[in-house]
Amino acid sequence: MPFSRSHVFTASWSGVFLLLISLLSLTRHALAQDTQCIEPTGDSASSDSSQTTCLSDDRRPALYTQNFGDCLGNSLINVTRFDAAYYQDNMTVLFHLEGNSALVNESVMMYIGVYAYGESRFDLTFNPCSANIWSLCPLNATVPISADGIIPVAQSDVASFPTIAFGIPDFEGQAILRIFANSTESEIGCYSAVVTNGASFSQPAAVGTVLGVFTAVALVASFATAIYGDHVITTRTHYAHSLSVFVVFAVFHHIFFTGVLSMNWPSVLAAFWSNFAWSGGMIYSETMQNSINQLIGSNKGNTSEVGAASPGASADGIGGGYSISSIYKRSYHNLFSRDLTKFDDYVKMARSADLEKSLAKRALANSSDGYSWYGSPVKPGLPLPGNYSGFAGTLSDEGIPASNAFMTGFLWLLILIAIIGGSIVAFKWLLEGLSKAKVMKQDRLAYFRAHWTGFVGVAVLRTAFIAFFMMMVLTLFQFTYKGSAGVTAIAAIVFFIFFVGLLGAVAYSIHYRLRYGRYSKSTDRMHLEKSAVFGCLPWYGFGRESRRAEKTNPKASVASVPWMKIGYETEDPQRVEVHQDEDYITKFGWLSARFRRSRWWFFAVWLIYEFVRACFYGGAAGHPKTQVFGLLVVEFIAFVAIIAMKPFEGARLNALMVYLLGFSKIATLALSAAFDAQFNLARITTTVIGIVIIVIQSVLVIVLLIAILVGAFSSYMSLTRNREDFKPRQLAPLRKRYFAHVDQAATDLPPPPPPPPEEPKEPYFYVGSVRRLPKIEDHDDDLADDTNDVIRSPSHTSIAGPVNRESRANSMRSQMSSNVPFGARVHRTSWSSKDFNNWHDASTRNSALMSRSTVHSMKSDGSLRDTIQQRPWTANRATPPLEARKSRLGKERESVLDERPSEEQRGNDESP
Repeated sequence: MPFSRSHVFTASWSGVFLLLISLLSLTRHALAQDTQCIEPTGDSASSDSSQTTCLSDDRRPALYTQNFGDCLGNSLINVTRFDAAYYQDNMTVLFHLEGNSALVNESVMMYIGVYAYGESRFDLTFNPCSANIWSLCPLNATVPISADGIIPVAQSDVASFPTIAFGIPDFEGQAILRIFANSTESEIGCYSAVVTNGASFSQPAAVGTVLGVFTAVALVASFATAIYGDHVITTRTHYAHSLSVFVVFAVFHHIFFTGVLSMNWPSVLAAFWSNFAWSGGMIYSETMQNSINQLIGSNKGNTSEVGAASPGASADGIGGGYSISSIYKRSYHNLFSRDLTKFDDYVKMARSADLEKSLAKRALANSSDGYSWYGSPVKPGLPLPGNYSGFAGTLSDEGIPASNAFMTGFLWLLILIAIIGGSIVAFKWLLEGLSKAKVMKQDRLAYFRAHWTGFVGVAVLRTAFIAFFMMMVLTLFQFTYKGSAGVTAIAAIVFFIFFVGLLGAVAYSIHYRLRYGRYSKSTDRMHLEKSAVFGCLPWYGFGRESRRAEKTNPKASVASVPWMKIGYETEDPQRVEVHQDEDYITKFGWLSARFRRSRWWFFAVWLIYEFVRACFYGGAAGHPKTQVFGLLVVEFIAFVAIIAMKPFEGARLNALMVYLLGFSKIATLALSAAFDAQFNLARITTTVIGIVIIVIQSVLVIVLLIAILVGAFSSYMSLTRNREDFKPRQLAPLRKRYFAHVDQAATDLPPPPPPPPEEPKEPYFYVGSVRRLPKIEDHDDDLADDTNDVIRSPSHTSIAGPVNRESRANSMRSQMSSNVPFGARVHRTSWSSKDFNNWHDASTRNSALMSRSTVHSMKSDGSLRDTIQQRPWTANRATPPLEARKSRLGKERESVLDERPSEEQRGNDESP
């Protein structure tokens, strides 16, 4: 429910005018008190007197005005205070008006209009003489202008204001005061004030401080990772996975410098971006601003050139403009005479001494009395309050004029560089002091202490690299703004230093790496590959034909276009990879250390990309469509290209810089196109779009803060890589996996394919080898004799096959005809070498006997029987069994060796 710095009425013209006169006349002495007591009236007063409520005068109003500015450009009335406040608790309006003029005896008419989200909610035209504003009746140079009072309002007077107006952050409202001279019927004064409810997204003291603390955490973690360790290559590997301060400021700069676009921003966006103003060097300092103002002088530039409405310039169209014919109507004169006759008594009361005393005392209410709900005239160079167009509108919440933007950012950058350099020097000498005092080991951080001057230089260069986009935007904006010649000259020098200096350093770093070799060009194809995100959402990516050929299962190609592949062929046989080149890392690691081995040159692409963006932001200020649609093309091309390259070695940096930041840039620009004044979009709609942008950018910031915390912990793990003991111990496996990931990412090779799935195991039986150990019966002669008897029986020897034949016919089953079932044996489960030798001897003797039997059958039979009878039985031996067994075993071994044919004999037997 925005409210004019004057009276708030929505009744008919006559009713509003009569209400104003009656309220001014009935003002009581209680205005000068510190509290107001509201007593029930009518029937409720007699029923319950305890309902009286006392309210403090310094309580915050539901709606109130803040800073105000001249919207005419050459107002003949100088207003020094213009404020109004609406109190919802007691339905009253408090207003103040103070000023002076050089006009002599001029009768005036006054117009007050209140606007909420671009729509008129209340307007009133009145004669100050009829409203008892005697200091304006008539206007005289010798009488200071002073008007004030408390006006009760009815519920119907504020019914046009939605309830959300009292709670929505950054309520967008304006109160406009216009003063007209009756003699010429022309406008001689115009002042515009912003209306607010006190709720705002602008909380730089809280939000800005939190963001600053997180940035400091990222800075300390990154610096600690860079100086820890003596091995440069290992240090670079771990440094590449710490969260980059460069990424932090890239996110913050994207958010804040969106406000440089010459759009008519909603108030919610300007308030939200003020929390990030410090990252762009827009930090208000009264001393600094006064010094810059002295340098600039009176030439504040033309704010309207960059899309903002400037105080001190004519803005007749503000609030929808006015119609002079509607200000001066004959009906008003008839209305005044008719209504004043009816309220003569009230006019007399207004002229009483007591009322004049209370009004005068109320006019002194200010911040010293506890009442602080009012603003002051805007400073030169700031836009009109309530106008948030362009960079000037974005800076208005900071109180920094657009003409001072470049010098403010440049001076704070110099201060930052001095702080960073001085901090590194102080840290170095602190370490030396701790080492001398035996508080720290002598070799702790030895590499940093020995090369601290190099670290100072690298830190300054890295800071300049991070600030490149900011300084390009500010210098180009200064050229467009056309401010002071001295400031413009300084901007030109700074532009030359940053543009030529950094681009020259980048070019030299690439030449230093590629000075020994040549480039080669070959044809290739770029494929549009179809894939899926989270396993279900369709997604598309890009891949070159040369890379697809290296993959075992390339993604499906939807389309392809001819492409060109540029390669580098080195002529230095001793050349190592860029991240293994200690000399290059030492000199140019501040540029290339965080990028992949195959994308080490990406810093050059990024610098050119940032410069192109800065040209649209700062150089095209005042041309909103060129800025928005040109940047949309640039950001879309960059988004696709960076996704294809994935330049960062750290996964978190790729997620932030490639995906989230790129999406936020494109979405913000696409939505910002609706804020072009030519589209004339309703302010409520623009506010909704602004809140959507805030949500997108807030998600990006939240993810960044989480990444900073995760990066700080990963840096802690990197700093403990030389320690066996890691705390907390339950996270030691996580540290091991992290180190493995760091080592794998440093190779810039795809991870090894997962092992093929194991085949399900099935039951099986496989005999690889058999080893038979001697048994007791192998050395028992009793068992051996029984076995030999069986073998020598005719039924067994009649089917004996050849001795040397190696086949299944020599198996025990095939050489024995018996009724024993298959798999069974007579005395033993298997034969030993001794068994086979005995069987061989028996077979030989049997063959000889059988050959004799054809001639001497009887003798052979008897001889055979005699031979068997002549064998002594082991049961009748006198020798102990164990000793006899050992003796026979030795003799049998000798007989086996004697009977076994030699290798030479076997060769002769086997020869054809």
